[in-house]
Amino acid sequence: MRDIFLADQAGLGARHAAILRPSISTRLMVGGGIAAAIALYIGGLAMLGISPARILAGLHRLGDIVALMMPPIPGTWTRAEIYLHALGQTLAIAFLGTMGAAILAIPLGFLAARNITASRILRFLTRRTLDAGRSIDTLIWALIWINVVGLGPFAGALAIMSADIFSFGKLMSEAIETADRRPVEGVTAAGGSRLEAIRFGIVPQVLPVIASQVLYYFESNTRSATIIGIVGAGGIGLVLSEQIRVLEWNEAASIILMVLVTVAVIDAISERLRAAIMGRK
Repeated sequence: MRDIFLADQAGLGARHAAILRPSISTRLMVGGGIAAAIALYIGGLAMLGISPARILAGLHRLGDIVALMMPPIPGTWTRAEIYLHALGQTLAIAFLGTMGAAILAIPLGFLAARNITASRILRFLTRRTLDAGRSIDTLIWALIWINVVGLGPFAGALAIMSADIFSFGKLMSEAIETADRRPVEGVTAAGGSRLEAIRFGIVPQVLPVIASQVLYYFESNTRSATIIGIVGAGGIGLVLSEQIRVLEWNEAASIILMVLVTVAVIDAISERLRAAIMGRK
C-alpha cells in the first residue's frame, strides 16, 4: 500500500488538492473558527468567575466531603427500609412515567409522520408541538406538576411523562417515516384498508425500534426520577436531599451507592433486552 501511494503521490495530490492543500481562505476560516471557540470558552470562564484557585479549593472541599462519606452506612435497619421504599418509589415513577409517555406519544408519532398524515397543516402543527415540548426539561415539569397536584411521587411520574411524550413522538415519527413501503403496498394490494396497512405493514417494522427506545428511556428516567425527587417529586431523591441538608454524609453515601447499583443493574438488563429486541446477540 505504501509503495502504491508513493508511486501515485503526484496523482493523488492533483485529484485531492482541496483536501491535501487547502486554500488560504479555507485555512483562515478554520483558524478563525478555532480562535473564536477558544475566545468563547475563555469568556465563559471569566463570566462565571471560574479560576484555577476556585477549582483547587473546590477539589479540596470535595475530598473532605468524600472522606466524611466513608464508610457509606444507612444507619439503622429502619432507615434502610425507608431508603429501599423510596428507591422503589423512584423505580415506579420512572416506569409509570415512561410507559405513560410511550402510550400517549403513539398517536403523535403517526400524526407527525410524512408517510401517514397527508395534511401538511396537521403534520406541521404536530411537529412544532413536539419541538416546543422537548425544550422544557423534566425538572421544569416537576416544578409545574408539584404546584398542580402537590408534593409526592405522583407529580414525579407526571413530570417524567410530560417530558418524554414529545421526545417519544419525535423518535416514533422518524422510525415510521423510515419504514419500508413494500409491506404496506402488499397489504393494500390484498384488499386491506389503510388502517390495516398501517397495522400489518408499518407497526411490525417500527415496534422493535420503539420498544428499544422505551427501554433506554426507562433506564435514563431512573436517574431523572432521582433528580426531580430533590425538588419534592418523591422518591429516593427527596430522602437524599434531606440527608445532605442535615450533613448526614454516611447515610447520603449509602443512598448514592444504592442508586448507582440500581442504575447499573437496570442498564445491564435493558441492554440485553434491547439487543434481543433488535435481533442482536
